[in-house]
Amino acid sequence: MAAGPRPALAAGRVKLEIFTDTQASITSQQHWLRQLAAAGIADVRIRTGQPGDQVGIEILGSEREPLYLVRAKIGPGDELILPGRRFRPSEAAQLARWLDDLARKGTKPEEPLSAFGLSPRELEQAHQDLARPIDFSTRGMSRLQAVRRIGQGLTFPLRLSNVALDDDDQLAEELTGLSCGTGLACLLRPAGLILVPQRAGDRIEYQVRKAQPGLDAWPVGWPPEKPLPQVVPAMYESFNANIENVPVSKVLEAVSQRLKIPYLFDHNALARHGIEPEAKKVNSPQSRVTYHQLLRRVLSQAGLKYEVRVDEAEKPFLWITTVKPL
Repeated sequence: MAAGPRPALAAGRVKLEIFTDTQASITSQQHWLRQLAAAGIADVRIRTGQPGDQVGIEILGSEREPLYLVRAKIGPGDELILPGRRFRPSEAAQLARWLDDLARKGTKPEEPLSAFGLSPRELEQAHQDLARPIDFSTRGMSRLQAVRRIGQGLTFPLRLSNVALDDDDQLAEELTGLSCGTGLACLLRPAGLILVPQRAGDRIEYQVRKAQPGLDAWPVGWPPEKPLPQVVPAMYESFNANIENVPVSKVLEAVSQRLKIPYLFDHNALARHGIEPEAKKVNSPQSRVTYHQLLRRVLSQAGLKYEVRVDEAEKPFLWITTVKPL
């Protein structure tokens, strides 16, 4: 019997059963056992995962004296994944409070969960919060300064615990006008970090974490729902172009100004394939072309391509990545 659409039950006992998946570290079980013991969680069993294991809550015993069997999984980054919750080993005390709350209050009907273990309503709240525009210039700031300042303008708190951000590097990106969610995801990605909205008790918070295979991350923009000619109509206007031995970065800057939309580089992919847009020079013979045609032509010469994405406020931008996959 999975916890969810059923009446609330009486207070009872909670038993925690944890299984590990293939992406957990070999020391994850011992690490979690120590953290759980320190947090006072005694009725717990940890084992290797088996085919068919699923996260959930099974209600045993009677309605008068229920036993809530909580099955959790140690996944990527040694996170403990429960129904609608995620905890890191350093958050064992928060896990203990969550289990105590379950024992005292029992289960209650829950909204169906969507991405990041949030309900559709919570996900929409996070999306609206992250749709706030960045109202300051990021160019020349350090990555850490920019991330912190964006976080200060959000309704829900941004947590930077247990991650390292360089306070010396100066940003070349100008993110003014783009939404906070897209801006944060763009700033964190080159540092090997991701933005993860999650529940923290009865509220939402944003965690900055190390990128791990299989761990959901807030994306750098979203695919537009409307046809591209409606998203960026000027992209398909024709004009006379003649480009001779010009850095592809200069072409992008000129096109961005004419189209009045920003562009962002996929720095991870560029670094992986050793592409420097300032050094890659491109050509396009004199002809009448659309901006779409011109971008495809010159970017391909540099081993690049573009995508039109939109931020959380539906503002379009160009995402410049490599032809070869990351």
